[in-house]
Amino acid sequence: MSSMLDKFVNRSDFDSYQDFKNNFKIIVPENFNFAYDVVDVYANQEPDKLAMIWCNDNNKEQFFTFKELEEYSNKAANVFSKLGVKKGDNVMLTLKSRYEFWFCLLGLHRIGAIAVPATHMLTSKDLEYRFERGNIKMIVSVSENELLDHIDQADNNTNGIVKYKASLGGNRAGWIDFLDEIGNASSEFDRPVGNQATSNEDISLMYFSSGTTGLPKMVEHNFTYPLGHIITAKYWQNVEDEGLHYTVADSGWAKCVWGKIYGQWICGSAVFVYDYERFDAQNMLEKAAKYGVTTFCAPPTIYRFLIKENLDDYNFSSLKYCVVAGEPLNPEVYEKFYKYTGIKLMEGFGQTETIVTIATYPWMEPKPGSMGKPSPEYTIELLNPEGKPCGAGEEGEIVINTRDGIPIGIFCGYRSDTEKTNSVWNDGYYHTGDMAWMDEDGYYWFVGRSDDIIKTSGYRVGPFEVESALIEHPCVLECAITGVPDEIRGQIIKASIILAKGYTPDDELKKELQEHVKSVTAPYKYPRVIEFVDELPKTISGKIRRVEIREHDSESSRKDELKSM
Repeated sequence: MSSMLDKFVNRSDFDSYQDFKNNFKIIVPENFNFAYDVVDVYANQEPDKLAMIWCNDNNKEQFFTFKELEEYSNKAANVFSKLGVKKGDNVMLTLKSRYEFWFCLLGLHRIGAIAVPATHMLTSKDLEYRFERGNIKMIVSVSENELLDHIDQADNNTNGIVKYKASLGGNRAGWIDFLDEIGNASSEFDRPVGNQATSNEDISLMYFSSGTTGLPKMVEHNFTYPLGHIITAKYWQNVEDEGLHYTVADSGWAKCVWGKIYGQWICGSAVFVYDYERFDAQNMLEKAAKYGVTTFCAPPTIYRFLIKENLDDYNFSSLKYCVVAGEPLNPEVYEKFYKYTGIKLMEGFGQTETIVTIATYPWMEPKPGSMGKPSPEYTIELLNPEGKPCGAGEEGEIVINTRDGIPIGIFCGYRSDTEKTNSVWNDGYYHTGDMAWMDEDGYYWFVGRSDDIIKTSGYRVGPFEVESALIEHPCVLECAITGVPDEIRGQIIKASIILAKGYTPDDELKKELQEHVKSVTAPYKYPRVIEFVDELPKTISGKIRRVEIREHDSESSRKDELKSM
């Protein structure tokens, strides 16, 4: 068959970044539906083409062709329809990295229902908020008692908003055995027509953004969203037809659909799913080597653990390309990974609300720590606090200019929150809330969330630059930089540090780390306060919640003040 990719782009090959940026266009068909227009086309024309390899820590594995995914997702669509799920209904999926997630997601696309992926780590309070705000009609979950208990409790506390609860096996009271239903369902499902057919503007996917501040927002994407991830997969992750791409991501967060379905399949690459219970760097390396992963994507935290292993012990002859996102990459990690593998890590930036919007593309030489340059179809600008464009070297907020058109892949808004939507998307600009600066070569450098910027003694300090300095010291495994109120300086810099194995926290080590920061960056950026911790608060997608550290410090300060009164 002709290349699937060629159906959705004006060109697929480019000579340079500038050629790519100026001339790339996505072609959006009328009433595009990923399940029918990508998966089923493969299933009919290349039924044996590999779509997914799944494995776990119990030596179980499954290989799925596109024909099998067509059949299983048809079965899922029939199960949902049998239970009364209709176009526009919201169905939550707490399925970790079980392959049934893909059956369900595609099945919901077929019906025109809205998939609401969520992490399995949610508590009953988290779930109550999501059930009520998201008007969840049905939930499909892994069969784990603690999670099911939380779901039942949330269901009881929300007066039965959720009409149907299904789990992967088991005979729990009030729950449907989804595996049993799938087994008995027909593998044929006709594409809906008339008012039940999907249109490009219909909502297909909704995420409760993990956010580093505030309560989660309901991010809505429509049926054209998968096409935006052609940029993510083909031109940032550099996936190949007949390749095997591995993005480290649980199905509960948006990075999963960034790297485990949409763009990869359009480009002809199979996806690799490692369903592990607990992260272990050695196991991840063994699995990636065993199954022949060709392209790889993970957050910086994962790479920090990988480079501490003996990478010479693993056969990575199939591995050709690696990218990194989630938080900025520390140059120290980049250099060590390159030394061990000969592969240059290519950074990217985006949000739950977008696809990859800034990235280091194949024609570009990476600058360790830089996100790269703007994606085609995305007009990226940096604005200062007065709303004026920033010059080279000047720090500003990353915004997307949508005055001349809304790019494919950007969100439709926050559900049931017009005020919040308008607060970030107004006057033709979508405000990301992330701060950066651009160098003279046009590369963008992340500074931090606007909320995370520290103002100390008249200086503005982004957490990432101090964290990068600290991570170069061998004793630092992970760290987070925050600001602490100070009567004289306004704020002072605090470092919360997880130590690597073999190091003992003491005042002497604190002093050594402070001197280290002074030696590798501007002295005023050194942390005047250092706290050694066992863990850092993070979102479900692995981003450090600096706001939680600040809130904890503020609460402790208030308690100390009360004691002194």
